[in-house]
Amino acid sequence: MTSMDIPIHRQPAVIPMAGHPVRAGFPSPASDHMDNAINLHDYLVADPQATFMVRVRGDSMRDAGILDNDILVVDKGLPPRHGDIVIAVIDGEFTVKRLHRKEGRCMLLAANPAYPPIELGDGQELQIWGVVTACVRKLK
Repeated sequence: MTSMDIPIHRQPAVIPMAGHPVRAGFPSPASDHMDNAINLHDYLVADPQATFMVRVRGDSMRDAGILDNDILVVDKGLPPRHGDIVIAVIDGEFTVKRLHRKEGRCMLLAANPAYPPIELGDGQELQIWGVVTACVRKLK
């Protein structure tokens, strides 16, 4: 059993949320009150029985906004589709890459030009463990 197979059951975190979105462009008048709350579990997890989280190591997905030490939310119940970012296992090694299916061929693509596409060779086995649905990052 890997650490990804161990379910963690804790009280979902409910965090106050400002009543209005914050602009990323020009400033707008501030709102002094919090009138909503967001439950991060409900927001990030569609299917609790099929969801796990995994920490990223490396920079191969940086141009997709996934950085070293980020935490990915992964849904094992979603069917992997062309263009999805997935957690894949190739010959027993885990990786996060974009799934590319075209003309009956399957490749895994990095989001960093320093990394070449992963094309499966004869005898190589590819398993998709799940589809990445969210990325969590601490800024400090």
